Parts: sequence; C-alpha cells; structure tokens
Amino acid sequence: MTASIKFVSMPTESVRALQAGGVDANGQAPERHVSDGDGIPCRHCQQDVAAGEPYLILNYRPFPAPQPYAETGPIFLHADACPRYPEVAELPPVIAVRKLFLLKGYNSDDRIVYGTGTLVSPAEMQEAAARILARDDVAYVHARSGTNNCYQCRIERA
Repeated sequence: MTASIKFVSMPTESVRALQAGGVDANGQAPERHVSDGDGIPCRHCQQDVAAGEPYLILNYRPFPAPQPYAETGPIFLHADACPRYPEVAELPPVIAVRKLFLLKGYNSDDRIVYGTGTLVSPAEMQEAAARILARDDVAYVHARSGTNNCYQCRIERA
C-alpha cells in the first residue's frame, strides 16, 4: 500500500437529524420502510439492515455545498440509532460482501480529479484508494456502488 487510509462513514449528527425526520438533499423527509434483509446497506454503521428492521431511503449529497460536481443520490440508513463505523483502514462489512465499486478522487475544492475513477472489487479497494490518495491533487476518495453509483463512504488518508 502506498498510503495509509481510513474509511469514513456519514457523520453521526447528520444521521441523527435524518433519523429524527430532518430533510434530505432534496428537501424531503426520508421514506421509512422495513427491510426484507436483502442488501440494504446503512451508510452510518456500514452494516446491512436486518430483515424486519426499519430503514430510511433518502437523497444524500456527501459534499459541503451544491456545485456542479456535488452528486446526490439515494442511500439507506437504519431508521433507529446505530453506532458509526470507526474510522479505520479495515473494509466496512457491507463493502466486503459486495462485488464492485467505483472509486473517484476529489480535490480540496470538492471537484472530481479526472483520471482517478476506477472500478474495483472489495479485495482491490484498499490498495486502489491508497494509490489514488498518493496523488498530491487528491484530497479524498468516494466509494460508490459500481452498478448503481450510490454513495457508500468516503476514504481519506489516515
């Protein structure tokens, strides 16, 4: 690995506000559903929502402000409080069991750094993220679903 990394989940204060009925990036209240246990990955604890547990679907913008590169999209969260995944280099549980992810580097102005986008398997993710973060022009990396482009987490230098 060329650089030490850490996986960074959604901030707890943002998640608690959404769980309490706060509005999403579209200005709408999150939708509440009950999991059938089939692949509902929470972006806060990085665990799948178990069958029978309530979850939220909402639009999320993992950027500080709207701008042309500030993608938004649907994500899932536990409807009830869950612990935040620690900021560590180990693959989050929901990533380890999925098949394909899109990694993209962003600069300190929250703009995509072209040439950093790459599709990786979970087994390749840590090394690929470290390689992207070794670039001087990259401030952080987003991990997104390789099939649906949904945001999963942020990856930073440790």
